Amino acid sequence: MDASKRQGRRPGMGKGRLEAFSDGVVAIIITIMVLELKVPHGSSPAALAPLLPVLLSYVLSFVYVGIYWNNHHHMLAVCRRVSGGVLWANLHLLFWLSLFPFATAWMGENHFAAAPTAAYGVVLLMAAVAYWLLQRTLVRLQGDDSVLMRALGSDWKGKLSPVLYALGIASTVWAAWIAQALYAAVAVMWLVPDRRIEGLVGSDQDG
Repeated sequence: MDASKRQGRRPGMGKGRLEAFSDGVVAIIITIMVLELKVPHGSSPAALAPLLPVLLSYVLSFVYVGIYWNNHHHMLAVCRRVSGGVLWANLHLLFWLSLFPFATAWMGENHFAAAPTAAYGVVLLMAAVAYWLLQRTLVRLQGDDSVLMRALGSDWKGKLSPVLYALGIASTVWAAWIAQALYAAVAVMWLVPDRRIEGLVGSDQDG
């Protein structure tokens, strides 16, 4: 009899390669984004002024990529195994994250114009949807009584974020700065640490 069946678990794959591949893609995404920061032609502080929109776009995207990497790490830390469906859901998430450098550069180079700001919001929205799909795929694999399910809880941040992204995209019709404020607000919301999740991750690893 298969060992996983003797233990009362469904068979699955190891998660090491998924984590390593995801970490590598995230590192490449950040590298591409930072390469978009061009050196100013001048040595005075005033020479940095034209680059400020690009720099601010980079900072916002760096924070977002960092948030996804951090939450992705915590989510996988309480998962015992992955499946083919998880691999594809993870690739779907990485696809949308890989568009961050393009969306960031387009918005920054065009000084937060309406169309690039809306496109940036679409990338944020689709990345959030992809992360939710990955979450649900992992929950189905681990089980409704798993540590992951307990760690997610009501997931009010995950439910509120897409709504704010959609509002931001719609608001670019009137004022792009409203969208930018909403995107920044969501990033700040996710930067607030959730000690309960970290505690569950720690207790699961100790056990």
